[in-house]
Amino acid sequence: MRALVLNGLKKLDVEDIEKPALGADEVRVDTAYAGICGTDKALYAGLPGSADAVPPIVLGHENSGVISEVGANVTDFQVGDRVTVDPNIYDGTCEYCRTGRPELCDNLSAVGVTRDGGFEESFTAPVSVVYHVPENVSLRAATVTEPISCAVHGMKLLKFTPYQKALVIGDGFMGELFVQLLQAYGVHQVDLAGIVQEKLDFNKEKFGVTNTFNTANGEEIPADYDVVIEAVGLPQTQEQAIEATKKGAQVMMFGVGEPDQKFSMNTYEVFKKQLTIQGSFINPHAFEDSLALLSSGKLDVEPLISHELDLSEIQSYLDGEISGVSKAIAKVSGAK
Repeated sequence: MRALVLNGLKKLDVEDIEKPALGADEVRVDTAYAGICGTDKALYAGLPGSADAVPPIVLGHENSGVISEVGANVTDFQVGDRVTVDPNIYDGTCEYCRTGRPELCDNLSAVGVTRDGGFEESFTAPVSVVYHVPENVSLRAATVTEPISCAVHGMKLLKFTPYQKALVIGDGFMGELFVQLLQAYGVHQVDLAGIVQEKLDFNKEKFGVTNTFNTANGEEIPADYDVVIEAVGLPQTQEQAIEATKKGAQVMMFGVGEPDQKFSMNTYEVFKKQLTIQGSFINPHAFEDSLALLSSGKLDVEPLISHELDLSEIQSYLDGEISGVSKAIAKVSGAK
């Protein structure tokens, strides 16, 4: 079968490989689409993701497809089911798993990171991380269930009331997801700061953003927000997130920075304003909610998917040779 294999640092090759063996508690998924995200960029460049990827490996932790084979012990799925797969697999026995924080698992493994994922025509996954795609949700939309679930996990770590004012910093795909999620969770005013005017205008017109701030043009963000979600991961935007708060605010540091990255923070302001600064890692127990949000229409992700690539084009995208991308997915077409 056709697969895109990471064979080393910034070395991706389209190869013809054998289908993996199927375990008794696994299903085989013929891949329809696979999303491409910042984690893939990091792993391609030799940086850590949710776990360490060791070449040769097939990336692709965001995916959708159709089951083509089920293991001997599988009863809840059958051939032909449309599915999406939560890539993260927890050991269930470490301190963090046993205390209800599996996202911090000491032995985390992941489809598309530590085992072959969706950048191939067919992959296997434990049935415990496989989810049915609702009938009214396209496989194209279901491909981004994983990034939605990461954002949903972040939302669950915050406390919301309808009268709050929220700011999202970052007009990329994750920032645009948070805009919709904040509204779905009942926050009455959602503002967006970014650097691409077209995206700011789009989110105001399409998704009801109240105010936008183009920081590339020097527009200042008021220090007036109850909730600030930083969805970029750069020192300057992390600093902006702290500075945009009012007293008692919550700050979600969602954007992923470099492993050794630091930013400056006025700790007296954190003390004086009694700020809560929250991190968020991966997506425990969030796929059900994410699929429900898609099925209910509270999330509209199709307009955010800007590019549909072939496996052979992914390296060019990761090398920055394809511009204007909001969200890219690969059409793998393993699913018939």
